Amino acid sequence: MSSGHSWFLSRLSFRSLHLTTRGLTNYGLSCCVNSLLQTLCATWELTELLDKWESSVNRDDERNVPLQLKRVLSALKSNTHQPVSPRDLLRCLDRHSIPLNVQHDADEVFLALLNLVQQQIGDRVLALEIQTLYKISVEAHLQCLECTTDQTHRSFLLSLPLHIKEDHNSLEECMTSYFKHQELRGRNCCYCKQCGVKTPSKQGFKLLSLPAILRVHLKRFRSNGSYTRKVDSQVTFPETLDLSVILKDAFSSEFTQNDCMYTLYAVVVHSSSAMFGHYTAYVHHTVNQRWYYANDSHVQQTSWEEVKTTYGGCHRPTAYMLMYRRGSGSGGQ
Repeated sequence: MSSGHSWFLSRLSFRSLHLTTRGLTNYGLSCCVNSLLQTLCATWELTELLDKWESSVNRDDERNVPLQLKRVLSALKSNTHQPVSPRDLLRCLDRHSIPLNVQHDADEVFLALLNLVQQQIGDRVLALEIQTLYKISVEAHLQCLECTTDQTHRSFLLSLPLHIKEDHNSLEECMTSYFKHQELRGRNCCYCKQCGVKTPSKQGFKLLSLPAILRVHLKRFRSNGSYTRKVDSQVTFPETLDLSVILKDAFSSEFTQNDCMYTLYAVVVHSSSAMFGHYTAYVHHTVNQRWYYANDSHVQQTSWEEVKTTYGGCHRPTAYMLMYRRGSGSGGQ
């Protein structure tokens, strides 16, 4: 290897280390947005798409979410240790009904942010590419248990919203449960066109395609009237997932993808209670293969063993959102 090439690689590794060490200033309960920004910065597929986009906005850039997002992500990737200010993005989101100084749900903010980016980017092809990064295509089946008529409907998800049991869970079990057929009876009966009335039914989903980025939402919050509580029970999750094994019974006959291996690269973490919580994030760097922990302006190198402490348990920080990238890239500590 030439000395020039060696210098380039060492420079790349050095620069990559700095890319991961920038935090974000907290402006009144902005930890939710800050944590999501760290995961989006680690999603190089998204940052490359935004880098290709040329904004034509002039006067109204204060309301343009993709422009403000692009600026913050670019600042996070710059080679300096100073925390990044997301103030302009936060004000922009505030103008689009994601108010400042309010505690938010990370899943809801992520979906709203993605939706605003797609609406405002002004390039339909690019907007579709961004959506496709996260798009899980499914075929919903609803079978009447009286006449066996089967109704199908195709749609897509931007995450896997997984129910969490009150005791111990594994991610693999939660995924399997999500795609398991469920019977709908009593007040949950559905209308059958063939029978002309509401009848007991069997409902299920089949996978048509999987995305490059698999976003998993661990549904830890339970609403009971005006009160929301958090389920702290443990959910174990691996660094790598082989969905061809875990979800082998969930694939549609039209599913044609060969690569169903996924590698974890980001975890959004929620601490404390549902009403008074705090968000942080773990992100895995693709170049130096190291995990980093981001708590607003403070970022430090960590390990996979530390990431596993977010499995949950009483009064422990809990993983709330998992980001997996398609491909069996090596994990890191």
